Amino acid sequence: MDLAAFYAKYPRAQVDEAVAYLSYHTATDLPKNEDPKHQILYVFRHGQTTDNADFVFSGWRDAELTQKGIDQAKILAQKLKTKNIHMLVASDQKRAIQTMELALALNDFANKLEIHKDPRIKERCYGDLQGKSKLEMQLTDPVKELEYRRSYSVRPPNGESIEDVVKRVTSFITEIIPLMKLYKLNVAVSCHGNSIRGFRQYFEHLSNDQTASVETPLAQDYAAYSVE
Repeated sequence: MDLAAFYAKYPRAQVDEAVAYLSYHTATDLPKNEDPKHQILYVFRHGQTTDNADFVFSGWRDAELTQKGIDQAKILAQKLKTKNIHMLVASDQKRAIQTMELALALNDFANKLEIHKDPRIKERCYGDLQGKSKLEMQLTDPVKELEYRRSYSVRPPNGESIEDVVKRVTSFITEIIPLMKLYKLNVAVSCHGNSIRGFRQYFEHLSNDQTASVETPLAQDYAAYSVE
């Protein structure tokens, strides 16, 4: 991202601090409960996109993976190449589908599977904020920026709250679990920074505040949940 325009408009230290804040350095380790006696749900976030790199509210925009995002998914592929995976589900957004393709490319069985698309696990709709700069908002109104991004129940204008996203993700989870049990399926899911919050709340029993504040790294790693 070219920061020259921001450095010209704001103090350099303020810009650098805002960039650091928006760079997800506080991402938490992902749980890996891979009990061989149960079916396993593998969940991961897509790789970095152009919108991520430029600190843009992406939401339902179809941003492309950057080279860094592609490389992140290839790191994930090394971790998933020996996993016994029977079904692939991605959101219906390009970045999640492309990440799934890259992440399972080395898995000799899973890379031949159809990728099912489900809009319930797509990214949060940011409404009127989509396409706008997170960095600009962080520099001009950090309180509002934090409220829109990390409040559990606040909706941006014409958009969704995290709570709204969690509800549709929970609908997906409660539908996929019986199928996993019935047909003995291990499932891989490629989703987004906000939709993965729904998975983490459900399986890790997070509070609403924890769900809104938890950060998940872009691709590179996965969460594994045993379905009992």
